[in-house]
Amino acid sequence: MKIAVVGATGLVGGMMLKILEERNFPIDELIPVASVRSIGKSIRFKDDAVQIIGMEDAVAKAPDIALFSAGGSTSQEWAPKFAAVGTTVIDNSSAWRMDPAKKLIVPEINAQDLGVNDKIIANPNCSTIQLVMVLAPLHQKYRMKRVVVSTYQSVSGTGLKAVNQLENEILGKEGEMAYPYPIHKNALPHCDVFESNGYTKEEMKIVRESQKILDDRSFSITATAVRIPTAGGHSESVNVEFESDFDLNDVRKLLHQTPGVVVQDNPDTNTYPMPIYANDKDDVFVGRIRRDETQPNTMNLWIVSDNLRKGAATNAIQIAEYLIDHDLV
Repeated sequence: MKIAVVGATGLVGGMMLKILEERNFPIDELIPVASVRSIGKSIRFKDDAVQIIGMEDAVAKAPDIALFSAGGSTSQEWAPKFAAVGTTVIDNSSAWRMDPAKKLIVPEINAQDLGVNDKIIANPNCSTIQLVMVLAPLHQKYRMKRVVVSTYQSVSGTGLKAVNQLENEILGKEGEMAYPYPIHKNALPHCDVFESNGYTKEEMKIVRESQKILDDRSFSITATAVRIPTAGGHSESVNVEFESDFDLNDVRKLLHQTPGVVVQDNPDTNTYPMPIYANDKDDVFVGRIRRDETQPNTMNLWIVSDNLRKGAATNAIQIAEYLIDHDLV
C-alpha cells in the first residue's frame, strides 16, 4: 500500500501524517510530496526520516491513494494526473467539491456512495463537515426547512501564515499579514474572498456543500463566517427550523447515539463545547441545545470541532480507510 501526502509540509499535511501514524494506517510506502523548495528535505514518520519528492516523481510511483492538501490550483492540475495512473485522490481543497461528477464525502453520512471508479474524491470544507455531522441525523428525523449558521473560525483554518500573524501580534512583533486587519483582540467577518452576491466564498461553501452532502436542496441555508483570534478549533451557532416538532430529550438522545458526535449540554454545570476541549480530538461536539421560543419547530445549537482534524485531515483519512475496507482501491 503506497500512500502519498501532497502538501506534506503544510498545517493539514502535517496533521495527516500525524493521524496516519496515530491510526496505524496500513502503509508499506509513504510518499511525502511538497513544493520545489522542500524537495530533498525530510519529514519524520514513525521514527523514520522520509525524503520529500516532487509531483512528477510522485505520479511516477503510482501510489494507491494520494491525500491532497496543497490548494485548489495544484489539485486541478495534478489530481487528474494521479488518477490517470490509477491513484485514488482524496482532495482537501475546494477544487472538486461542487463538480457534479465528483463525490463530496463525510464517511459517517455518505461513504456508501463511493465506488471503485471514483478516482477523485472531494473532502468538504471544515465548517461544513462539523455542521452536517450534527444536522444529518436531525434532518433524517425531523426534516429541515431552514438553517441559519454563524461561524467563529480559528486562524489555523487560514494556514500557517495566519497562525504566525496572531502569534506575532500577541507578542507585539512586526510580521507578515495573512489578513487585511489585525486578528488579535479582533473579529473579522471575512473568511475567504467576497463573491458577487456579497457573501464570502466560505459562507457559500457551507450553503452549497451541505445541500450536496445531504443530497437535498429542499431546505434553505444561509451563513455568516467570522474569523476570531483562537489558534485552533471552529465554533458554530446554528438555528434550525424543522417541518416536524421535536422533544429536546429525544434530540439529545439522537445526537448522543450518532457516531462521531459528542453531546456536551448541561447549563447547570457550565457544560458546553469549546475549542479548548475539542483540541486534538476527532469528534464533533454539540451543546446549548434549546428551543427557539420565537417560532415553532425551531432549535438553537452550538457546534465545535477541531478544524485540522475532523474538519480536514481525519475526514480524509477516514475516507481512505473506507476505501481500503471495502476493496475500492
